[in-house]
Amino acid sequence: MTEKAKALDAWIRSDFREINTALEELHFSQPDHLPVPASGQALKQRLVEEGTALISDLLDEGNTDEGFDSGFDLLGNVGFYMAACRRHEITEPSRETRSPLQEASALAMQLGASLGVIPRFASSHLETHNRAISGVYKTFTDLDDEKLFLDYNTRSVFAFIRASEALRQILPLGISHPVTYDLLHSAKQSLEQVYAYNQALFEKLDVDRFFYCVRPYYRPHRVGLHEYRGANAGDFSGINVIDLLLGLCRADDPYYSQLLVDKFLFMRPDDQLVLRDCMRRTSLLDSFLACADTDKDEPWMQKNLELFLQVCHAHGQTALQHHEQLVKKFIQRPADEGALTETNGITASGPPLPVLLKSLRKLCDMRCAADVGGEFKTRHLDIERLKGLLL
Repeated sequence: MTEKAKALDAWIRSDFREINTALEELHFSQPDHLPVPASGQALKQRLVEEGTALISDLLDEGNTDEGFDSGFDLLGNVGFYMAACRRHEITEPSRETRSPLQEASALAMQLGASLGVIPRFASSHLETHNRAISGVYKTFTDLDDEKLFLDYNTRSVFAFIRASEALRQILPLGISHPVTYDLLHSAKQSLEQVYAYNQALFEKLDVDRFFYCVRPYYRPHRVGLHEYRGANAGDFSGINVIDLLLGLCRADDPYYSQLLVDKFLFMRPDDQLVLRDCMRRTSLLDSFLACADTDKDEPWMQKNLELFLQVCHAHGQTALQHHEQLVKKFIQRPADEGALTETNGITASGPPLPVLLKSLRKLCDMRCAADVGGEFKTRHLDIERLKGLLL
């Protein structure tokens, strides 16, 4: 990291965070907890001027080729700045044809294109690739609820990744291998950890602080001419690897394939490669179905199939928990109570909240292999057939 890149990083970890925290306290003090355009003007001006100065220095410095990780970290810092400007309504994509943050846009587009990722901050900048210094990692604010959200979300992401890696290791072994049982057990344990982490988060996280002071930093904003959707906690390959290898979701399903296409550039290139590989693989569910008639009475089949179905159930439970608790309690309910359901830009992914909720419900049903009465395809009947093979 160059000295100028270090200067931006130091600012993001200090003054940037202090400015955002002060603005959040101003916003939250309003009766509706929403920003007032006339308030905090000196803080907003300071945010823009200090950020622009540091980023302009980096543009003047030019290409330094410090390596992928350094470039990715720098993109995250530029992205944090642009997201904060969007959060405080310094920028607003519906009233602009291009981002007014010209220097930041130029640097973000250069970095994104050279790294093969989206030219804005992604969830990995806050979770899996957020380096702590003296025990403190990067956040937008000093608010306890933001740190709580990131602490538990990061734990859940790594637990999903552990489950996905266990399932990937089954592929060269096959479903009848004795060690496959051990790997399925590891996957189940990891998914149960996801559930436990999420449960702890949902019990501790303040609904209003999350909805009004944390989520707004994840909203869509422009970089140059283009408006990019916001960061999403699901923008890593692990959860989709689990979907695909279990067989609960299929890469040839029009809805699910669109979801994958839309998230590819929000993932790091190594993550993109893993997901592409899994999209071509035969799922474990289909492998068990292929043996249903010939091997149903074999000891290995009974043992491994029973645990495989338990892993599917555990994955479905995390999806149901996410939808019934996080989405409904922390997004849908406060939006309804604040009469914000139809407000433009309320969701991180961009579409109106009712559209997003319908899409999330569909994804939850697919991951649960729910019986949806033919409304769309799930693996409900296939899972029921496999359950019927157990003695």
